[in-house]
Amino acid sequence: MNSSLFKYSSSAALSVARKSKFQRSTLPVLQTRHASTMNNHNVPKLSDPSLLKLDVNFVNGEWVKAKSGKTFDVYDPTNSKVIGTAPDMDSADTELAIAAAATAFKSFKTWTGRERSKVLRKWYDLMVENQEDIATLITWENGKPLADARGEAAYAANFFEWFSEEAPRIYGDTIPASVPGNRVVTFKEPVGVCGLITPWNFPAAMITRKVGPALAAGCTVVCKAPSETPFTSLALAELAQRAGVPKGVVNVITAATNTPAVGKTICTSPTIKKVSFTGSTGVGKTLMSQSSSTLKKLSFELGGNSPFIVFDDADLTSAVAGAITSKFRSSGQTCVCANRIYVQAGIYDAFTSAFVDAVAKFQLGSGFEKGVTHGPVINAKAVAKVDEHVQDAISKGAKLLAGGQKLPELGANFYAPTILGGMNAEMKLANEETFGPVAGLFKFETEEEVIKLANASDVGLAGYFYSQDIQRVARVAEAMEVGMIGVNTGLISDPAAPFGGMKESGFGREGSKYGVGEYMVTKMVTHVKRAQSGSMKPQRNAPAPSPEGSGLPDGLPTHLAINFYPVMLVEAPGATKEPESGGASSHDNPSRGQ
Repeated sequence: MNSSLFKYSSSAALSVARKSKFQRSTLPVLQTRHASTMNNHNVPKLSDPSLLKLDVNFVNGEWVKAKSGKTFDVYDPTNSKVIGTAPDMDSADTELAIAAAATAFKSFKTWTGRERSKVLRKWYDLMVENQEDIATLITWENGKPLADARGEAAYAANFFEWFSEEAPRIYGDTIPASVPGNRVVTFKEPVGVCGLITPWNFPAAMITRKVGPALAAGCTVVCKAPSETPFTSLALAELAQRAGVPKGVVNVITAATNTPAVGKTICTSPTIKKVSFTGSTGVGKTLMSQSSSTLKKLSFELGGNSPFIVFDDADLTSAVAGAITSKFRSSGQTCVCANRIYVQAGIYDAFTSAFVDAVAKFQLGSGFEKGVTHGPVINAKAVAKVDEHVQDAISKGAKLLAGGQKLPELGANFYAPTILGGMNAEMKLANEETFGPVAGLFKFETEEEVIKLANASDVGLAGYFYSQDIQRVARVAEAMEVGMIGVNTGLISDPAAPFGGMKESGFGREGSKYGVGEYMVTKMVTHVKRAQSGSMKPQRNAPAPSPEGSGLPDGLPTHLAINFYPVMLVEAPGATKEPESGGASSHDNPSRGQ
């Protein structure tokens, strides 16, 4: 396909519409139907205005300002206008939140699983009742289309529903002991106060996916909301209060992007016993280093560079639809989005043509406008990174098949959905997470080749592949070095499924029954049963033999002597049996080990 035929053009004559639409003409030219959304961005009024919390954070059951009085601006990415301000909390503010969580933990950890379940279920019900307002806040501060935001609000609520059902089902074990007369049992306990640091790309779902299992386990939390999208998190805190979550159990604080002291305070505090973080690998390494001084429990979901593989035997229509969903959902700003699309040579041309046609149907603009499928990226820094990756690829031989430039007539944070063909492993897009609406197409020949390419990354969060060969499905799924795999689907997230990566994409799992375990510790108890009268077992007060040099204290009860070294000595095959009397014992030979 000739990349010179694909260009981006603006038509002022069609500026009456309130959205941007990419459409193929006689020549494959991508067009916009609107020159500006900046002045046509109508934010719906909230049904419950009290959900929008300006200038306050939620600490110890109260709405408080930063002690310093400082605030920071929160911007609408669609038009770059200020939505409102949020408190710029510092270390002292964070310490107060941690102290509140620590006090609350003393009583909350004693709640039964059923009691915790009821509170989570009530919180879920309130999220469902307020879904439209939550979605409005998400679109306003994140920019994703309202339909997507509604989906996120429902998805976020589902984590509370799921973990409300897990809370009463946290079980221990009874373990057969190796020592006669012993019983071993285990039970689970909440780890303690948890620090949660959440990202902006899913401002509702990322907090509920962490808070849900923490509360189900009996932990209390201090959540640092993202500076780009704090109002969604604060709205959820308001609903937590209404749901009857005790004061201090959930604390939500905010800080500007240039306030790293809050994250450091969370990681270095000896009171906080666990940190859960979702974000970049670089920041994750910093937080891990800061947490090392107190040896906290950690679960990190970090950067990705997801491969998306299309084999020759794939269903073409399904593969294109899956790639569109995985790559361009939320304008490419998901941690599991397809960053590298590998297409086998036999289907490459057909896939590329269908893929370009599908992208041509996108409509860009304000997420509140009807029919818009894609909104802006989050900020100017994100735009710059996307453009850097595109220009780098083109300079190294990639073919521009669609998009490839900023769209200032729509707004400062809009970038045309872009498709690049003829990609190679030397390009930045192949080695870095773009986090934007750019799809790079790589051609491959064999299964062995593409597995090697897919695994040639330091990160391993998610991967996808399309094939109708059942034997290949098993082979490739086992060979891919990622924590999550989608086979013939571009969507893999589910509250019931474990979410997390491997390699430098982090460790630990969120969602599912495994997600609760991340917030618990396992305690083991060994119980020695009292010997029954007349049994063959040693009597409790019978003195244990204490041969000279045995290392056992004189008069040690036999049942304790048995447990002092609970090792059974087995005669080696062919060994000469020592005489019953007159022979040297092992205690006479200090060179023999115990």
